[in-house]
Amino acid sequence: MDIRIEYDHPIEVTLEVVCGKWKGVILCRLLRKTLRFGELRKQIPKISQKMLAQQLRELEDDGLVKRVSYNQIPPKVEYSLTSYGEDLEPALSMLSKWGENHVEVVADSKSIDPVKE
Repeated sequence: MDIRIEYDHPIEVTLEVVCGKWKGVILCRLLRKTLRFGELRKQIPKISQKMLAQQLRELEDDGLVKRVSYNQIPPKVEYSLTSYGEDLEPALSMLSKWGENHVEVVADSKSIDPVKE
């Protein structure tokens, strides 16, 4: 018997699916076009191969990302957003714009003061 998760607020649903350091970035990259694993790695240079694979699997399990594997040598795997994932475009765009407008404030608040260390 499956236990259905209950949420107290709709934002919990969104945050559960797209939260984490990398999921939003991956989704934003896939908004533009279908990409291969290596192309995603190049576009997100700070993510490890293991973490990218894990995040893609989770996004695929949540139905946001589609993985297509071609039976060829060398292996070719492409990732794209499902129509369900594309529904996140307005929210991702809004969050990206907010980050763009507030990057300095957030970066300054997260900076480490070398004098105090």
